[in-house]
Amino acid sequence: MAIERAFDEIWGSSASREGRPEFTALADWISSTPPAELDRRQQAAEAAFRQLGITFAVYGEEESAERIIPFDIVPRIFTKTEWADLSEGLVQRVEAINAFLADVYGPRKILKDKVVPEELILGNPQFRPMLDGAKPPHGIFAHICGIDLVRTGPGEFWVLEDNARTPSGVSYMLENREAMLRLCPELFEMFPVQPIDSYPDSLLETLQSVAPRPAGKPVCVLLTPGHFNSAFYEHSFLADSMGIELVEAADLEVDDDMVWMRTIEGRVKVDVIYRRIDDDYIDPLVFKPDSLLGVPGLIAAYMAGNVALVNAPGTGIADDKAIYSYMPEIVKYYSGGEAKLPNVETYRCREPQALKYTLDNLDKLVVKLVDGSGGYGMLVGPTATKAQIEEFRAALLKEPQRYIAQPTLALSTVPTLTESGVAPRHVDFRPFVLSGSKGVTITPGGLTRVALREGSLVVNSSQGGGTKDSLILAGDA
Repeated sequence: MAIERAFDEIWGSSASREGRPEFTALADWISSTPPAELDRRQQAAEAAFRQLGITFAVYGEEESAERIIPFDIVPRIFTKTEWADLSEGLVQRVEAINAFLADVYGPRKILKDKVVPEELILGNPQFRPMLDGAKPPHGIFAHICGIDLVRTGPGEFWVLEDNARTPSGVSYMLENREAMLRLCPELFEMFPVQPIDSYPDSLLETLQSVAPRPAGKPVCVLLTPGHFNSAFYEHSFLADSMGIELVEAADLEVDDDMVWMRTIEGRVKVDVIYRRIDDDYIDPLVFKPDSLLGVPGLIAAYMAGNVALVNAPGTGIADDKAIYSYMPEIVKYYSGGEAKLPNVETYRCREPQALKYTLDNLDKLVVKLVDGSGGYGMLVGPTATKAQIEEFRAALLKEPQRYIAQPTLALSTVPTLTESGVAPRHVDFRPFVLSGSKGVTITPGGLTRVALREGSLVVNSSQGGGTKDSLILAGDA
């Protein structure tokens, strides 16, 4: 797909250099700021990120040195109206995800009503049968959701995927804003931008609100796999920002279905665990017996209702891309209304007609593993080689149930600082939605990921992507 076909959120079209009416001020700022000055500010931001240790490793590359998350100094802007519409759709979708999880681990009415095929749930590797009947405190399974969105035109937003296990990236959202406030303060004088610095407080309030103990101040901890994990910076950043303990498995123990934290002053009962460890490793007595990252007996304490796990184990079923294809029906089933945020059209390769269509159009489609992430296990047909297409053809014929296919959308672009100057690059967007016992909270911001390679549609940092600040306007610019 040619980049010229894309809708540019600031310029209108990627061939234009004049701002859309509501973003004329930003277009003028881009054109009037000398390239050397933009470059200086971007380098200053990258130096700060390097000093903070905001790094990641690119899988498959032999270089051992970790890299900073690439950052772009040109922000992305959402109008007040756009954000209001998005927020309504996000609340509806996340409430449906929680209702769906409570149902499939409970009465399974949606399966009995044949809205979603039973075998797609019960035979799914992300479904955890040992958690059947689980009732997390306050009935909330997915406390933190990252909903990935793409845009194709004015007001045209589509959900690309749901992240309900351990969604990451919120620390980059916060650090990007800090960098922009310091390096481009004039933008915050030009635009009425909503602040995002209250996110750690909102997250802590959400954690405390789902504690099983009704009285007193709940003890919350963040459970990390350790400093070798690629997202450890975020783990330590969030724990520090919330003022809670960052713990590893060795810091916790389960006694009589209660979770305790070891401290130099003795044991402290734990009420809420914000876990950043996948299900398979969280409790060696239930999942992988050789896991050294988990806490023996943790699932028993959770099933007894003595500790809240955020997000609850078993939520990965809502991340599955085959389940994603049923989300419009799932949203309608639980909300009673049509989905306010539509899905990208999706072909389930497990279905013969969809498989045939996919095989006949591999050069035009994006094909994904239903349980894939990070931009891996994916074919972008229009930019793939013949060899890559044939490789995916063989994989589809062998295991069609493992794949879905989607049309190649003309993802929107945003002006981005490149080595050859400011140019359009494709973006997606991950807002973060919090669900606690007091309701749903959406931070007025999110993580914009940008494909820094010209023409690329893959925005993941592991695939050469970067990030931008996302400015949500509080009123008319």
